[in-house]
Amino acid sequence: MTPAVRALERDGASFELLSYEHDPRAPAYGEEAASALGLAPHTVFKTLIVRLDDGRLAVGIVPVTSQLDLKALAKAAGARRASMAEAAEAERSTGYVLGGISPLGQKKRLPTFLDASAEGLGKMHVSGGRRGLEITLAPADLIRLCHARLVPLARA
Repeated sequence: MTPAVRALERDGASFELLSYEHDPRAPAYGEEAASALGLAPHTVFKTLIVRLDDGRLAVGIVPVTSQLDLKALAKAAGARRASMAEAAEAERSTGYVLGGISPLGQKKRLPTFLDASAEGLGKMHVSGGRRGLEITLAPADLIRLCHARLVPLARA
């Protein structure tokens, strides 16, 4: 199992694993997961790694139907600017490959920010730590396990 699943099991959190056959030609991993699993896209969240202008890395988690508002994340993290981290840097920091980066069980704990839209959901879906694996869990459990702050991060 992945570090994300092991973290949930250690905590005793309630979760469900969903798997699907990943298509390497899929243009967007999160949208592929929603479609393949028949999930409402606004409940499927992508995990993005950003570099803040002070050199720190941070995690932004937003619905796959939205884009990450980098200015909002920078402000929430106490920085002036944020940009997307390089792929190799994101993989090295988290221990996961792109398309399978989970907010749970990362190699290095990073400041984590979850879009406020998650608050109104009973269940949400995030990557399980590899392409083709999704975790269903309560937003409150994700917030607790990741020490995440709930802030408006998504833009259309």
